[in-house]
Amino acid sequence: MIELVFIACISGTRADCREHSLIYTEMTPMVCMHGAQPALARWVETHPNWRIARWSCQPLRRERSI
Repeated sequence: MIELVFIACISGTRADCREHSLIYTEMTPMVCMHGAQPALARWVETHPNWRIARWSCQPLRRERSI
């Protein structure tokens, strides 16, 4: 499993940032890297007051899979 981990901040401030993730069951890290920007754009469309500060694709972290 691959996890697209991203930090989103309330627009206009760096003080209110939170970590979010999207989990993909059948995806390689390279496919995640190519598909991340469209996926994040869709997330921002449903969360218009937020902006993406940074993101990465990585194997699913053990503590998230529980």
